[in-house]
Amino acid sequence: MIQIIKKRLISSIPTLFGVSLLAFILIRLVPGDPVLLLLGERGADPKVYAEMQANLGLNKPLVQQYFSFMGNALRGDLGQSILSKKSVLDEFAQRFPATFELGLMGMIFAVVLGLPLGVLAAVKRRKFWDYFLMSGSLVGYSMPIFWWGLILILFFSIQLGITPVSGRISPYLDIQDYTGFMLIDGFLSEGFSGLKDAFLHLLLPSIALGTVPLAAIARMTRSSLLEVLGEDYIRTAKAKGLGFKTVVLGHALKNALIPIITIIGLMFGSILTGAILTETIFSWPGIGKWIVASVTSRDYPVIQGGVLLISIIIIAVNLIVDILYLWVNPMMRAKH
Repeated sequence: MIQIIKKRLISSIPTLFGVSLLAFILIRLVPGDPVLLLLGERGADPKVYAEMQANLGLNKPLVQQYFSFMGNALRGDLGQSILSKKSVLDEFAQRFPATFELGLMGMIFAVVLGLPLGVLAAVKRRKFWDYFLMSGSLVGYSMPIFWWGLILILFFSIQLGITPVSGRISPYLDIQDYTGFMLIDGFLSEGFSGLKDAFLHLLLPSIALGTVPLAAIARMTRSSLLEVLGEDYIRTAKAKGLGFKTVVLGHALKNALIPIITIIGLMFGSILTGAILTETIFSWPGIGKWIVASVTSRDYPVIQGGVLLISIIIIAVNLIVDILYLWVNPMMRAKH
């Protein structure tokens, strides 16, 4: 197991360098000068402009800027934001709990509904429930998140008044920042009233974010389970008179888990990197909203450091998925 982890980590090094180089180049191809945006009208003064460029290190050749950034990154220094003057790593750490909390709740929503719906569709193959659920999953997978999020706000927040429109917590509550996770901090600060308020703020963004993964998990569960249900050992188990739970849930579903784990891991990795549309619609102070604001303001250090940290998260999630493969499938453990 340790050797597998070492191989994955070594193979991820070129990926990190490639992603960092791509982010470094692409942001500089976007029209706009961060120094001019920062100085405003004072940018017309060449001396002030040149001094600010020198202070930010933007007057150096691009090759030197890139290797300077990577050299500092290898020492754990991702630079400072041009706008806030705060450490990129600190700003990322400040916003990551919000994205993680939202992503985790979205994936719980997707897995808790997606798995049983996929199993039901596979068991009821070519019947009403199969067609109904798969049609619904296709709609859910194709639905634009910005439209779906606005519909949820309009119905649950505006019409019914059940949930808040945006944000993580109501402003009238005195919430102390113990962990960065609002469900925990709300409970520790205000008891069950704080927990309820944080949950209601989290509900709609989680549904909006989890709809696409839910549809993908349901479809993958159905197709993978149908393939396993056609195997000889499943027919033998049915011929022996074994019940539904034993055949489908005890034997078939476990052997169908590998592609399901794959799609869950990929979806969760993408969610943790910042659900840009969801965070923007619901004013959720997470990584995605932070990156979008940085692109708008041409905050080079934030974009470079943020993309590098996002890549590390995706690699870590993929590594966890690989380890789960080995745990679920003994044959893969034997190969390694």
